[in-house]
Amino acid sequence: MEIGISTFVETTPDVNTGEVISHAQRIRDVVEEIVLADEVGLDVFGVGEHHRIDYAASSPAIILAAAASRTKKIRLTSAVTVLSSADPVRVFQDFATVDAISNGRAEIMAGRGSFIESFPLFGYDLNDYNELFKEKLDLLLKIVASEKVTWTGKHRPSIDQLGIYPRPVQDPLPVWIGSGGNSESVVRAGMLGLPLVLAIIGGRPLQFSALVKLYKKAAAHAGHDVSKLTIASHSHGFIAEDIETAANKFFPSTQYVMNKLGRERGWGPYTRSTFDSARSLEGALYVGDPETVAEKIIYLRKNVGITRFMLHVPVGTMPHQEVMRAIELLGKEVAPIVREEIARWEMEE
Repeated sequence: MEIGISTFVETTPDVNTGEVISHAQRIRDVVEEIVLADEVGLDVFGVGEHHRIDYAASSPAIILAAAASRTKKIRLTSAVTVLSSADPVRVFQDFATVDAISNGRAEIMAGRGSFIESFPLFGYDLNDYNELFKEKLDLLLKIVASEKVTWTGKHRPSIDQLGIYPRPVQDPLPVWIGSGGNSESVVRAGMLGLPLVLAIIGGRPLQFSALVKLYKKAAAHAGHDVSKLTIASHSHGFIAEDIETAANKFFPSTQYVMNKLGRERGWGPYTRSTFDSARSLEGALYVGDPETVAEKIIYLRKNVGITRFMLHVPVGTMPHQEVMRAIELLGKEVAPIVREEIARWEMEE
């Protein structure tokens, strides 16, 4: 069972002071967070790609590269790379470079993205949203599989037996499929035999067990060994020494972000009662003291079947030291509880 962190490197206004941290400072803070995550024994750290003012990470690979030379064991992944509006050649080259710097710890998490700013920015038509992802994933996987590539598509110039370098330390360089709960994405990952990461950020996480079954069914149908499939979840959360402190610190910035997105997407208001409901055992928020968060991760592992859990923290701007403390608690207190319980449970099966 792997446990780690994901972040979108957000730079929303501080809800208490109104201050907006600079992109440069937030990026430096995230590098420190990755270094700490490595020091406290976490398995993976993911950085998401966005192209708007309230997120600082338009190029996750560069942030991960900065952390790669300062870390020893932690795996470094995008969360996600918006592959539909990216060039798969450059994506591969960037992450192969991170893989070299880290000596084999890089991963690509490919997704279509839930934000659309990158499409007009790089000259793509949103009407091609699904076709772009399918085509570019095909090219990326060909590059991962072979040093020299021949490929023809609709949305990118063809490649005729050209070498793509550098080659990564890992062979193959891991490529995950990220999904927010879309059955088509889940089936695609299963058919390709690729690891799957589910963004479980709302509703009831147990509902995702149906998608996991669909993923495994598709993989088995395509002839892949289902026992070797890797399934991750990415969920919002925060850890403090006690439950109420964690909730009271995490709610204000979370409410700000969810209501901001809600206004853009037509959602209803995000209230404290909504937040508190999601903190229940069956809810999608992993907020509380170490024992509470560990219990929820174990519950997700046993009932949904994930093999990697990524705590997304912060949601919105929170004090850097509070985020660092949450990372420390995840590594030093939550992870040991989870690993010990799951190891015991698996031995009894």
